[in-house]
Amino acid sequence: MAGMNFDRLVKDMTAWRRDLHAHPEFGFEEQRTSSFVAAKLREFGLDEVVEGVGGTGVVGRLKRGSGNRAIALRADMDALRIPEQGELPYRSTKPGTMHACGHDGHTAMLLGAAKMLAEDGGFDGTACFIFQPAEEWGKGALAMLDDGLMERFPFDEIYGLHNMPGLPVGRFETRVGAIMSAEDNFGSCSKASAGTRRGRTGATRRWSPPAPPSSICRRSCRAASRRRISVSFRSPSF
Repeated sequence: MAGMNFDRLVKDMTAWRRDLHAHPEFGFEEQRTSSFVAAKLREFGLDEVVEGVGGTGVVGRLKRGSGNRAIALRADMDALRIPEQGELPYRSTKPGTMHACGHDGHTAMLLGAAKMLAEDGGFDGTACFIFQPAEEWGKGALAMLDDGLMERFPFDEIYGLHNMPGLPVGRFETRVGAIMSAEDNFGSCSKASAGTRRGRTGATRRWSPPAPPSSICRRSCRAASRRRISVSFRSPSF
């Protein structure tokens, strides 16, 4: 890829990421983000750019040569309902929402790959660029599949990655099976232990109120997470 100006590409990707970081959007609300992505893909000269896949998803396709194989590259676009700390000039402009998980970086990286392949090629077949909404919900990929992603944009293989702060620049890691954690939801139910159907403050000897043990469990879970996790919701400096 001798024709690619990598210094220029790095500057472009940095500018894209900072723009996306300053304008975060929650899952299935990525209107500005998807418009930004689609405009860039068209600017790069992709053969096909389709918006609105699975709601706010974007898919671009680039064909080179005569090969009939297709490989897809995927990035997520959504932000989180977290207030951003810090005073960097590209911090979130939307109160209560920020790119705390780095999907702004993922989007910029995939745009960079699309620009590089569009300019220099170097492959024989079809490259498919999938920009997924609502990854944090766990529903964005399903929405794109339900909207006919595989049938409308068939591919043989798909690849994606996730940033991992702390790794040296130029290094990536992989393994068989899970490599990073994910959020999940659970519920709990505490019941009074006495034979009466309803507890009253005047009958404390006949029942054990469920609120105290529930509160203790909640406080213990929060204390455990604080002991193991150091969190700072500030923008990266790049």
